[in-house]
Amino acid sequence: MRWVLRSKIHKATVTDENLDYIGSIGIDKALIEKVGFLVGEKVLVVDNTNGARLETYVTEEKRNSGKIVIYGAACHLIKRDDEIIIMGFELTDKPIKPKKILVDKNNKFVKFL
Repeated sequence: MRWVLRSKIHKATVTDENLDYIGSIGIDKALIEKVGFLVGEKVLVVDNTNGARLETYVTEEKRNSGKIVIYGAACHLIKRDDEIIIMGFELTDKPIKPKKILVDKNNKFVKFL
């Protein structure tokens, strides 16, 4: 069994941050569904702006809001307007084709990668 990439949102822009929250990353519901994330799923978040990497879990923001919100202690590493990549992985013994999407500066779906 190996951990392999299953889902990826590429070049998302952080729209807000809220330190006074128990922690997570809020993602527009439409994007969650497009790549197949589950609410509560552990994800790896990579900040293209400053190089920070962290693991957190997915929470849902309003559908088609374009919101990508960093909550809790992660706000010390990832800030509003940072460009990030959000990745989900799966433990499997078979190859899988990951769902990878590119979004624009407003976090709207552009295309599958």
